[in-house]
Amino acid sequence: MAISDSSRRSLLPSFLYSSSSSSTKRLPGFEMSLTKIINHHHHDMLPRSPSVSSSSSNVIGTDVGVTASRIVIPSPKEGIKMYSPAFYAACTAGGILSCGLTHTAVTPLDLVKCNMQIDPAKYKSISSGFGVLLKEQGAKGLFKGWVPTLFGYSAQGACKFGFYEFFKKYYSDIAGPEYASKYKTLIYLAGSASAELIADVALCPMEAVKVRVQTQPGFARGFSDGFPKFVKVEGPIGLYKGLVPLWGRQIPYTMMKFASFEKIVELIYKYSIPTPKEKCSKSLQLGVSFAGGYIAGVFCAVVSHPADNLVSFLNNAKGATVGDAVKKLGLWGLFTRGLPLRIVMIGTLTGAQWGIYDAFKVFVGLPTTGGGTPTPAAAKA
Repeated sequence: MAISDSSRRSLLPSFLYSSSSSSTKRLPGFEMSLTKIINHHHHDMLPRSPSVSSSSSNVIGTDVGVTASRIVIPSPKEGIKMYSPAFYAACTAGGILSCGLTHTAVTPLDLVKCNMQIDPAKYKSISSGFGVLLKEQGAKGLFKGWVPTLFGYSAQGACKFGFYEFFKKYYSDIAGPEYASKYKTLIYLAGSASAELIADVALCPMEAVKVRVQTQPGFARGFSDGFPKFVKVEGPIGLYKGLVPLWGRQIPYTMMKFASFEKIVELIYKYSIPTPKEKCSKSLQLGVSFAGGYIAGVFCAVVSHPADNLVSFLNNAKGATVGDAVKKLGLWGLFTRGLPLRIVMIGTLTGAQWGIYDAFKVFVGLPTTGGGTPTPAAAKA
């Protein structure tokens, strides 16, 4: 998806980037024509005044760069510095869009998956699961729990992507240029694990309400009545009952999501695309981001699925323990129940998340993620 410079200039707020005259390209022919037009208009509209005429001529004729800075907004490519506060703010905003929109869009799939995990006798397969939900709740019921999904995963996405970029830079600086390059996969793993540790604290309350609303018939219509009822029944601490299993699901998932994505994208640029990344079109780079994200999502689903079953089981039943879940589901059930659907869901979800995240970064003038080595020394320049 190519984004023109004119679109970027017209849509982005000026506070995100600098408008220094040094970044404005000079076009001699255009400057001369612009000078003639403005001078002609000036002479027609204003009384002749030597002081005004000479000053305006000097501004337009001798230092067009100054006037150009008032007329032409420079490309934001030159504005947001890597690893500056504006950079982390942009990554945080991209994470909100990336996770909040995608998880909300796949609410029907998530609803079927959760019910297959909780009541496999009733929801025997993907198709029959959709059939049962449509028969009992109608088409509207397929989006049950979308509000806590939107709130929870928007907060999680903000922390996940924003803190990942922060910790990746932080650990690269600690390691230094040589070791950051040599052990970059370890840096990706450590950065993503640290980010997800924080992100799940933001997600956990909404995830608890979402699962209860989606899997307990009659518990609540949605978030507005489900949240206060959950707190009344379980107490405020009950919102975090599933935090440890959530960490068990999300931290391995996110480590796989970021580290495998970075590696897959690097391999795509190295072996499948003959052109260096920086010379590829933005649309091609975004296509690589989606492809790398989808492949990474398949690995993520497999690694995190047992913990996903635990989270669904614990949030559905009051007073349930991990031992109860293992006893009822069995080890094989923990690893396989609902897995095919989750592979489809998470693969699509992860590919779309990376596509949206990198598209937003491109929109604000930042490079796409992956395809290179952390360069802490260069980032300080």
